[in-house]
Amino acid sequence: MSERILDWITPAILGGLFGVFGTYIKMHRKRQSANDRGTQCLLRAEIIRDHKEYSVKGYCPIYAKEALERAYDAYSELGGNDVAKEMYEHMIHLPDEPPGDEERNAK
Repeated sequence: MSERILDWITPAILGGLFGVFGTYIKMHRKRQSANDRGTQCLLRAEIIRDHKEYSVKGYCPIYAKEALERAYDAYSELGGNDVAKEMYEHMIHLPDEPPGDEERNAK
């Protein structure tokens, strides 16, 4: 009798454990995906904001370019690669100093 119970209960317990574990994995993947998309969105917004600021100024300091490069690399790793790439490349090619500062620094 006890063997029959064990033959019945063991697969039920194992099946339940696998079901719970599978559900946990699915929920974790869904959350991670949402976190990745949210992070990508925030990085894209930062790239767009920086582009707007430095395009108006007409230059992008080295420290801003370094931060921008890290943000864009992370954005790209998360699968982002659209208009933000053009903005990134535009800012990287902007001068490091405001127009006219080269003449003042040379004096």
